[in-house]
Amino acid sequence: MKTRIVNRVRDRRIVLGACALVMAGIVPAARLVAQPATPAKAAASTPQVPSDAKPILKSMSNYISGLKSLELTFDSDIEVITPQLEKIQFTSSGTVLLVRPDKLRAHRVGGYADVELIFDGKAANIYGKNLNAYTQFELPGTVDQLIAALRAGHGVAMPGGDLLVSNPYDVLIADVQESKHIGRGVVEGVDCEHLAFRNGDTDWQIWIEVGARPMPRKFVITSKTLAGAPQYTVRIKAWKTDLKPAAEAFAFVPPAGAQKVRSDALIDLDELPQGLPLGGSK
Repeated sequence: MKTRIVNRVRDRRIVLGACALVMAGIVPAARLVAQPATPAKAAASTPQVPSDAKPILKSMSNYISGLKSLELTFDSDIEVITPQLEKIQFTSSGTVLLVRPDKLRAHRVGGYADVELIFDGKAANIYGKNLNAYTQFELPGTVDQLIAALRAGHGVAMPGGDLLVSNPYDVLIADVQESKHIGRGVVEGVDCEHLAFRNGDTDWQIWIEVGARPMPRKFVITSKTLAGAPQYTVRIKAWKTDLKPAAEAFAFVPPAGAQKVRSDALIDLDELPQGLPLGGSK
């Protein structure tokens, strides 16, 4: 799983999708290392949980990839480190509507951008509501191909996008050097399995709902190559599945007065304010 935390904070090619959709708190001062707790004696009623992280991640991947349609709402946080080593966090919220294999609509709004992505299997449209400007390009293919094209050719990071592809497990597990099952946690009132993974330049964690619907509920990526180890966090607040959205849900009609711009103008749709001074690499 590669690093792509928006193009200014390096990016970790992840999940939950849209233009910088698809990750927060770091304990200051003390350097804390979380390790799985070992209970002295499990109660007789305590359910047995897997000790290995990868089977849990695989179960989540199989479940997500088997869904023909889904809708989710999310909150995201991105941290930056200033040259004075001050840690600043920026927050956004959004929604994603996906119909496999080739329909996607995603919306993200934050303090510095209000952006929507609409893909109908033939063309991709990205509309900046705060700018009343849009860009569009022909892209026949699947959602997997859309995400790859946006990342490779258009500078759109799509944090969380790895969770939307047809085989999340293979993408997420690529380049993983170490994995562990930390234990249980609760996200938005939902019991979750807490997993941690390490790559060469990032650490990432994921919380997966316990039970028959192993949905990802929280996703945290920590950059180890930037001073201060900034994080990107996505918290998925609600999931809906087995939807039958109308075809119009993936149609884009430019609003009155909207200006068509080149795709490189999308830098103004970042999650961060323009001109923000950032710290450097370690």
